[in-house]
Amino acid sequence: MKYNILIVDDHWVVREGLKLILETSDNYQIAGEAEEGEAAIQIMLDKQPDVILLDLNMPGGLSGLDTLKRMNEQQIRIPVIILTTYNEDDLMIEGLSLGAKGYLLKDTGREHLFRTLDSAIRGETLLQPDISARVFAYHTRPSEEPKVEPQLLMDKESKLITEKELIILHAVARGLRSRDIAFDMGIAERTVKAYLTNIYNKLGVNSRSEAIAVAVEKGILHL
Repeated sequence: MKYNILIVDDHWVVREGLKLILETSDNYQIAGEAEEGEAAIQIMLDKQPDVILLDLNMPGGLSGLDTLKRMNEQQIRIPVIILTTYNEDDLMIEGLSLGAKGYLLKDTGREHLFRTLDSAIRGETLLQPDISARVFAYHTRPSEEPKVEPQLLMDKESKLITEKELIILHAVARGLRSRDIAFDMGIAERTVKAYLTNIYNKLGVNSRSEAIAVAVEKGILHL
């Protein structure tokens, strides 16, 4: 079975480069391509791709962020991997908050592209460590405000983030999978997944990427 990929980017060279890489795999095929969000939404509705590679900054039409907002409004539940560059930290934060499954640098390697696509199809999130670091750095620039101790942090429903949940959040932010976290902590993989479920409930989110974004916004995660 081949999975269908939609590529959305206003640069022809980027689209062609991704197509060339994807064509080397027996697992993926191109469902379509678009230069901006309006055309991409129509392709999503018509062809129902399995994964979307979405550029953040498309000045010629509906932007990547607006496309994510439109998808949420229309309840289009297709995993999105955002294509980004090194100077888009603000957009990256917002994209995670809007439900993107992860990010890829536009010059990412073939193997990492396939790993990220595989993770998105499985419903997982896979973030490159350097991207996670830049997401955190954006929220941890020098300031006079003291850091809040994790055990005192609560969400709007007054549910505490425990020490073990915080450890798991940090591991998720580094891009570790559940089985790797379980090995490092000396617990069962199903226990890690149970902790993740608790974290999602406490933060009011549905995915790893959303959990990272909300935890950073609340000051739960720091570098």
